[in-house]
Amino acid sequence: MGKRRGERELLRNLSKKQKKHLREFGEEHPFYDKVSGRPEATQVCELSENSDKSSAESDSETEVEQVSVYHKLLATLKTSPESESEEEDDESESEEDGESEAEMDSEGSQETGEADGGEEDKNDVPEQKEDVVSTDTAEQTLGQEQADGADTSCDPSHEVIEEFTDVKHESEFSLETNFMEEESGDCNADKRDSNSSQAFSEDPFKQHMDKEFEEKEIEKMSTLPKTSSQSKWPRLGQLTFSSALEKHKTLKADKEVDVKQLYLHKPLESTWPKVNKQFLSSVNKPSDPTFTPLQRELFCIMNTYRDLFYPERNALTNGEEIRHAYCLHALNHILKANAQVLSNNAKRRDQKPGTDNDDYRDQGLTRPKVLMIVPFRECALRIVHIFISLLEVNDKKKIDVSNKKRFKGEFGSDPEEKPPNLKRPEDYEAVFAGNIDDHFRIGVAILQKSMRLYAPFYSSDIIIASPLGMRTIIGAEGEKKRDFDFLSSIEVLIIDQADIYLMQNWEHVLHLMKHINLLPLDPHGVDFSRVRMLNLNNWSKYYRQTLLFSALQDPQINSIFNKHCFNYMGRVAVRNVPLNGSISHVVVQLPHVFRRLEAENLTSVIETRFQFFINKVLPEYRDAIMSHTLIYVPSYFDYVRLRNYFKKEDLNFTHICEYTKKAGVCRARRFFLKGEKQFLLFTERFHFYKRYMIKGIRNLIFYELPTYSHFYSEICNMMKATDNGVDATWTCTVLYSKYDAQKLAAVVGIDRAAQMLQSKKDVHLFVTGENE
Repeated sequence: MGKRRGERELLRNLSKKQKKHLREFGEEHPFYDKVSGRPEATQVCELSENSDKSSAESDSETEVEQVSVYHKLLATLKTSPESESEEEDDESESEEDGESEAEMDSEGSQETGEADGGEEDKNDVPEQKEDVVSTDTAEQTLGQEQADGADTSCDPSHEVIEEFTDVKHESEFSLETNFMEEESGDCNADKRDSNSSQAFSEDPFKQHMDKEFEEKEIEKMSTLPKTSSQSKWPRLGQLTFSSALEKHKTLKADKEVDVKQLYLHKPLESTWPKVNKQFLSSVNKPSDPTFTPLQRELFCIMNTYRDLFYPERNALTNGEEIRHAYCLHALNHILKANAQVLSNNAKRRDQKPGTDNDDYRDQGLTRPKVLMIVPFRECALRIVHIFISLLEVNDKKKIDVSNKKRFKGEFGSDPEEKPPNLKRPEDYEAVFAGNIDDHFRIGVAILQKSMRLYAPFYSSDIIIASPLGMRTIIGAEGEKKRDFDFLSSIEVLIIDQADIYLMQNWEHVLHLMKHINLLPLDPHGVDFSRVRMLNLNNWSKYYRQTLLFSALQDPQINSIFNKHCFNYMGRVAVRNVPLNGSISHVVVQLPHVFRRLEAENLTSVIETRFQFFINKVLPEYRDAIMSHTLIYVPSYFDYVRLRNYFKKEDLNFTHICEYTKKAGVCRARRFFLKGEKQFLLFTERFHFYKRYMIKGIRNLIFYELPTYSHFYSEICNMMKATDNGVDATWTCTVLYSKYDAQKLAAVVGIDRAAQMLQSKKDVHLFVTGENE
């Protein structure tokens, strides 16, 4: 009893910050260690022969004793009823201060709200501030913190993944010291393929990488405008082909594809139909047992090494189909490139000494050839599993995967971690399935019979990473520890689920694109006699294929495709227009008022929208009759600006954003439901990561059209959860400009959006049930 009472007394003496640090790290912060002001006297002693052993033992004993004390204290902190009640009181008292700190100071370890009642999610969700330019002082501060890499998903555990690399299997996976006959059991078949000049010359990989240009042609590609043409395919729909070269052929969709005509590497011809069988149940005819219609058309474009932008990826329907298709293309590219290197190794070994041959230029300045950008660890886990399945010819011939157990532990997830009674939309469950940590990077080296996970980047063939994982290793200008030389010879760049990066931190994607395909600062042991001339001439970006997949069309995503893709083969973009907008899925009877604001240019939209809102829209809702008004704000910086204005004007409001703590979210929802607060400021990113049901909405204002069109109907349909509301008093107001054409078309449909943009007047729509 006395010991437990002493622990409680020690706990009471700790401040709130000390308790928080103790909960998170299991020990007190070194800052609070008691240090005597008097200098310690120097003591000289003689060491015995076995002093090393005894000192080591004593140190270990002391360390164990210290850890046990802190663990006991930590256990008391977690189990003591008194401490729990104290924590709740402290949290409610300091909630406002903590929330403002999280918003304005961008605490990197801050997690968003946890459980609320039985409804709210306990899963940690990564969030970052978005990339928006503004003149507001608070926004400038936030932007500077964002540039410094402040991300809410960072925690101490992230540092572990960048430390571990597999150096044990370096020689086994080295391209310089291995040969074809050692790497492949089917050596003769590979040699026959390489000796067949016709098959080799028709291979898209060989055609693309062996294409030679003069410097004048490269200058033309970078300066001349691109010519474009339109085509309509059965499954992809409307396609736009563009190229800087005068002579470019428009592809035609193949109704049926013969696997042998795709020039797949030997193992993939037999493994692909088995791996892809799950998607072919009742979709395809027996004459095409390898691809779904979507996969066939996508792979037809990928295999020609054209850049591709597909903005209709859906995590519920076609997400896994697309993942399998680009994994097949990436693995096919790696196996062909490595087979060429190993074959040339054997030829060089057999040639006479002293003979110089320029025919063996088959490598880049660094080894990594494929970079795959995905948002969460779960995506990387699925990609690696697809690679393993594609490399295993049959159940008897299992490939050797190094560090597989460690990989599953770090990238896998525990199904029991998810709350059992959590109810969320199906698309939310599909996007946030598994391990949703967004800070990771891993190198993968592949030879035909084995795979090496956690390979050092300069010994990797494929790098799988998140934008944040890339950002932390690339670093910023002026930092001592930064590296991006491994990106110098990337030949295939795959960016999947690009729309999610808009909800994380788009600045990381832009930062990556600025550092890809640059000349390396160090040689990194490269044999320059084997380096292709295109890499030596710094023309790598003109040969890089970029595959961009997204769930929506957005100006920022379009900018990546238009300004950072220089492939000489040209670009293909899917440009289908939405016939029916998401407004058709609104199930409540609700009048929709679309109010147009006029901005002189794109840079002035932010200021114009703010002035339009505070001068024309907000005065209509200041009356107490217009209570229960939710203001949906997609941009975090706009949210901060509105919140500061509401405080300055002393308006009766509350607010919820992605950095609001659990107690703040509960309090704001309760105040808004009971009508104690007239306005609720609500950010889009909070809705994206949490999808809470906000009850009590009677008036709805979209400060800007939502990034995801289905969020419009979701927010509107929250009104049906209001039991005491009267249908006739419900209102919905939307602010838009001519620069929101894509978002407007996704909400109201392309035909009505065209009319609204031409009329330049406010538009009133009324939706009854699910029909307009």
